[in-house]
Amino acid sequence: MYDGIARESAPYLFLGQTTSLCETCLGLVPAKIIEQDGGIYYSKRCPEHGVMKTLVSDDPVYWRRTLEYLKPGDRPLQPHTRTERGCPWDCGLCPDHEQHSCLAIVEINEACNLACPVCFADSSPKRNTHRSLAEVERMFDALVASEGEPDLVQISGGEPTIHPQILEVIAAARRRPIKHVMLNTNGIRIAEDPAFVDALAEFKPGFEVYLQFDSLNDEALKNIRGAALSRIRRQALANLEARNISTTLVCTVKRGVNDDEIGAIVRHALTYKCVRGVNFQPVQDAGRNEGFDPKTNRIVLSEIRRRIVEDSGIFADGDMIPLPCNPASISIGYGVRNGATVIPLTSLVPREALLPALPGVLGAVATSAAVLPWALATSARDLPTSSVRSCCGVMPMAVAAAFRSTPPPRGLPLPNPPGKPLPPAGKPASVRASPIAVSSLAVVMPRRLANASTNF
Repeated sequence: MYDGIARESAPYLFLGQTTSLCETCLGLVPAKIIEQDGGIYYSKRCPEHGVMKTLVSDDPVYWRRTLEYLKPGDRPLQPHTRTERGCPWDCGLCPDHEQHSCLAIVEINEACNLACPVCFADSSPKRNTHRSLAEVERMFDALVASEGEPDLVQISGGEPTIHPQILEVIAAARRRPIKHVMLNTNGIRIAEDPAFVDALAEFKPGFEVYLQFDSLNDEALKNIRGAALSRIRRQALANLEARNISTTLVCTVKRGVNDDEIGAIVRHALTYKCVRGVNFQPVQDAGRNEGFDPKTNRIVLSEIRRRIVEDSGIFADGDMIPLPCNPASISIGYGVRNGATVIPLTSLVPREALLPALPGVLGAVATSAAVLPWALATSARDLPTSSVRSCCGVMPMAVAAAFRSTPPPRGLPLPNPPGKPLPPAGKPASVRASPIAVSSLAVVMPRRLANASTNF
């Protein structure tokens, strides 16, 4: 019998449901997506370890904005596995995969010349395995079969520069219809071997160095990389600058260690002409992650994005937009650079004009590094398992196409010389200003999958 007691409202707003991981056993568990106390959380329930709640965004307004950038994904031309158990067990790619390989990571070794306390690949000098050139070429061929013309391939490891045939590996990638090749490196060999850097310069254009760059001070580098590397970083950048090799700085952000340097790293990047972008990635609790306390060290994408807006002095809130291929995981901003001055582009184009001009994923990198916009990115790492180890590339031509259809507000300077309109999509711009991009990624990988080989 009704006794007059009023029903109570839930203490949160239910936004949806997804699949996540138990933080104890790493098993797949259902998760409610909820808004509560000014944040977006995954409320998970594991049959063995009970209920847990994980913050995924501290900015509900921006989180809702990410839903406005969803669009159908671009499917791969050819899957390489069958769908039997579902995500993430059939990855490779399986027929159910919702997105093609926007950025393909080809791991050519497990050997490394560092033993970073933070390493989701768990590489170290104790590991000495290198894939053969023939095996790496088969990996490239499998990617081409899946993609046709892959947008972006990142040669990684381990530390790929210590592979005995690294130059042959890069040459093999450049012989294939791959639009842009990146070398993921800690920079030690680039700093210490000028002849090697000369050889890398021969792969331009369409080649870029993805340079580990976590901090400007050695104490933070010791915490994240286990070594005082600031001198190595400076020399590596000097060698890349001398040969004008397109470079993206990649910063792993750990709260309480280097999260106060985000603005400083962006400003430091602008002192080098060769640096075309900066990528901030929150520390990921996978593989090797020594001394990590999630209560004090974990940081989410929305917070890094806010630090970029508040501390960089370049990008405003409207400049850092969700990336359509994975909008909840990646925020990215583009600008045109002239020396240390950057004119942000993305906020000048309304979403309604920009979204139709973009490919299903922004993995398309301009074929000429001379027209890359300066880009800034940031990424989150505690999202659904469907985004395992994917990243973004750069898409200046799509921005240019949308920009042509939507001129900037009156009074704002055009990011190209007067009287020289932006070129048709697909053709390189002839502007003298150097482009730059800033982005942030979310890479999701269960710890037990962290050491699995990812071919594409």
